[in-house]
Amino acid sequence: MKAFKPLRFISILNRKKEDPSKFIFTGDSNSNEIDIQLFRYRKEECDESKNISPDIIKTFEKNGDNYWLNIYGLNDTETIASICEKQGIHSLVIQDILDVNQRPKFQEYDDFSFLTLKSIVPSENEMITEQISFVFDANFLISFQEKKADLFEHLRVRLRENKGILRERTADYLLYAMIESILDNYFKTLSKLDEEIGKFNFANTKKEPSPNALEIIENQKKFVHFIKKSILPIKEFAQIVERGECQCIEQRHLKYFLEIKDLCLTLIDNSDMILSSLESETNLFFSVQGHRMNQVMKTLTIVATIFIPLTFVAGIYGMNFTNMPELEWKYGYFSIWIIIILIFLGMVLYLRKKKWF
Repeated sequence: MKAFKPLRFISILNRKKEDPSKFIFTGDSNSNEIDIQLFRYRKEECDESKNISPDIIKTFEKNGDNYWLNIYGLNDTETIASICEKQGIHSLVIQDILDVNQRPKFQEYDDFSFLTLKSIVPSENEMITEQISFVFDANFLISFQEKKADLFEHLRVRLRENKGILRERTADYLLYAMIESILDNYFKTLSKLDEEIGKFNFANTKKEPSPNALEIIENQKKFVHFIKKSILPIKEFAQIVERGECQCIEQRHLKYFLEIKDLCLTLIDNSDMILSSLESETNLFFSVQGHRMNQVMKTLTIVATIFIPLTFVAGIYGMNFTNMPELEWKYGYFSIWIIIILIFLGMVLYLRKKKWF
């Protein structure tokens, strides 16, 4: 079984800046180059623009159209800042978007709402995480993705081919669909972790547990704790919406965000069950190791117990005293062997009767 690579943070935001207008990206500087996509849609039509230049992005007008601006790559801080400033996004929000170690959170401003959360992609031998931020209002949604991935490709297909009700609804419904997609990846990741746990079978396996088995278990615990920690803010956001405290969410869409809340609760329950299973596997690992150590010590004790009287007999006749009658006896050597064999068989039968082996 392969060990998952542990989570690690790339860099820490330095807040002691001489120039407060300068923004810092805390992620991987070698990450994807910026790629911008824009959807302008309404029930009757949908226009899609790919690889657009940041210069042509204008303030979104309230003319009955809905807008989805998706941005891949955050390492070009000046471009990200210029796009945000055109939409009147506060500088604190801009820095939160660029700080990929930012705790998931929701914050409401006068003209827009801001939500940032962690997304996860199931992988074979590592956990790939990224920060996704959303700036949204009644008729627009801007999504900032740290890495280029196809998390929302099914939503693009819906918009292009007018499937479902996505075109008929406002940007807050699109936000719901995107959060649902992110949670779906959490479900897949937890399912994969659950399968990995099923591969641990310490009690029934005849082989020694792998030396790195405990390391794998501990890393999986960290991953599940990370998932649980990432899901809780999404649940808190859904509760804020449920209380009607988010002005950008329409009343008719509240039921969808209640579904988000239920999905988060299910994920939290699944996380707790997996953590409980991992804790049980840890205890079982040490129990099996202790049992096998006891078996080894028991075997060594049996061997030592059998050979102690034999060593005693050999020690007596190895002292080479002059007046030892058995040394001059013709059948002394064979007699000692018979005694040794009888002692050996007697000890074996005695220990068998005591059910030592």
